[in-house]
Amino acid sequence: MSDDIHDTPSTTPNFQTELAAKLAELAPEAIADGKVDVVKLQELLATDAAEGNERFGLFWPGKKRALRAAQEPTSATLRPDFDNSKNWESTANVFIEGDNLEALKILQKHYHNSVKLIYIDPPYNTGKDFVYPDNYSEGLGTYLEWTRQVSEEGKKLSTNADTEGRYHSNWLNMMYPRLKLARNLLTDDGVIFISIDDHEYDNLKKLSDAVFGEANYLNTFVWVSNLKGRQISASGAAGTKEYILCYARRGDEAGEFRASGSKLKSLMPTVYKGFNYTAQTDERGPYVLKNELYNTNSAFNEVTRPNLVFDIYFDASTGEVKTEPVSEVHVHPGFAKIPPKKNNNGTNKYHAFRWSTRKVLAETHDLAFVESPSGWKVFTKVRDVDSAALKDVVMDMATNEGIADIGKLGLDAKWFDYPKPVNLIKLLVESATESDSLVLDFFAGSGTTAHAVMQLNAEDGGNRRFIQVQLPEPLSDDHAATSVGHETIANISLARIHAAGEAVSKSLDGQLTDRGYFDVGVRAYKLADTNFSKWRVTNEIDVDALQQHLLDLRDSSSSDDATADDLLVEILLKQGYSLSEKITTTVIGGVELRAVHDADGDVAVLAYLDEHTKPTLEQLRAIVDTQPTRMIILEDAFQGDDELKTNLVQLAKSKNVELWTA
Repeated sequence: MSDDIHDTPSTTPNFQTELAAKLAELAPEAIADGKVDVVKLQELLATDAAEGNERFGLFWPGKKRALRAAQEPTSATLRPDFDNSKNWESTANVFIEGDNLEALKILQKHYHNSVKLIYIDPPYNTGKDFVYPDNYSEGLGTYLEWTRQVSEEGKKLSTNADTEGRYHSNWLNMMYPRLKLARNLLTDDGVIFISIDDHEYDNLKKLSDAVFGEANYLNTFVWVSNLKGRQISASGAAGTKEYILCYARRGDEAGEFRASGSKLKSLMPTVYKGFNYTAQTDERGPYVLKNELYNTNSAFNEVTRPNLVFDIYFDASTGEVKTEPVSEVHVHPGFAKIPPKKNNNGTNKYHAFRWSTRKVLAETHDLAFVESPSGWKVFTKVRDVDSAALKDVVMDMATNEGIADIGKLGLDAKWFDYPKPVNLIKLLVESATESDSLVLDFFAGSGTTAHAVMQLNAEDGGNRRFIQVQLPEPLSDDHAATSVGHETIANISLARIHAAGEAVSKSLDGQLTDRGYFDVGVRAYKLADTNFSKWRVTNEIDVDALQQHLLDLRDSSSSDDATADDLLVEILLKQGYSLSEKITTTVIGGVELRAVHDADGDVAVLAYLDEHTKPTLEQLRAIVDTQPTRMIILEDAFQGDDELKTNLVQLAKSKNVELWTA
């Protein structure tokens, strides 16, 4: 019967086990007695494996433990917070109050390879703003204690003073596992932007090279945040800038960062004062001729991007285009041969093209072949004639603009320290996403990213969605927001998102009818321990404790204070569903069920979540007869009636319904 009934997993995926499984599939010779034979794996890798311990890289105390913190599965869940949500039934936007390491683990199953853009503004490690629990290996337990969910000893607020011997190590131990998990969520063409200042720029660059790969480094944006300058030490020059590091999941898939040229000129007249365009026209409409097809950065070459180094053949009389591997031989008579540009750095032979062979052949109409005295050149056509390439210097957007953004919402600008300007984040989102992309910020802070996404959608008609994560860092007693009842950074972050949604909605006014539904809502969730007591044990539990645990489970395996919605959210997350599923309550055969609807509005899942009432066989038959794709029922609902459970399995099998228990 076990083959016909599925058990909901108790934790997020165990990444160590999954990696070993992948190695077993790719290199079975490296698996011995169920373990990875590292020596054999090195033999198989041959010259691709590093020899000995003398290798370049970033190393610091606690690095291995930080990696284990990312790999350790969690049984944590998210509980719906209906009171602090807006438009719960219709919104696709999500706000999570909780530790972002645990939240990132929870997001792995459904959102793997699904996020187009991540923007984060982590603590800069100035010695005052490091506010994460110290023991990263304890995960959920530390978080629950820190937020007084399991202990009355007080909230643990930790700063990372520069006099601390592990000053840089502490910061790296916090960032490393979070970036590892974040990378998993990016789409193949997805990118991450990370704001930072001089305190940890060098370490963040090396850390990001290790996590994302040096070849996937795209840019370091210099944001002139305070042109007046701020003296940050007793010596040297006044500081005027911050940085935004940018990496891609796969650099060759990321594409160019482009935005409206007229908008860029309006936002940053200092940088784009020379912007103008003269449109040309072909059979597909107007276009602007832009850069040559090859990548000017010599770091992109036949070694780092072998799939982007090839020969292009062009027939000027017919416009036909072919591609071939690089060769000294001319293989297509009658065609002009356009090899990749030679690289003069003495290390590699060629610059890579910016397009793959597949893209060149599929989108030839967006290439312009121009004959010059030195031979044929290939340029790209940009159909959005107002489009301009984003530059890596950002000016004319000072920090005080972010403060003004808060004030415009009718909120106290003193709520947040140095909030990023909406225009800054909006610029990054516009240049690196499509109209329906998912945007993640797991250091939500002032909520600027959510504001920017909603504002951009209002401007260009997009349907981008956001996920925001914020630790409930307690506010000081004299904080400006405590007078209106807010207690944590998460509280004021969510309040800002609600206020921004109201402002954006109001700015559209009568346009809403013409545009259809515009999403300025948000589903709020709170990180919590699992609702299922049977899932709380660990592999390290001793025999006596395990026996007592089993005795405790005789009456119930789910928490008495857990609602049906709490249980459903946890089960759906651990089965791989999203945080924005459409869920309704329905009654079939006299029993109340939760229904999860698919994109077409049809019922995909029916869940029976009343462990205290055993359903009859006829009631179960009525549920199965509606033929949902999947049915979920709490194990305790059978109340030990194995015959009822067996009959349900057979009913589900006869109607081709997937049966799951929890």
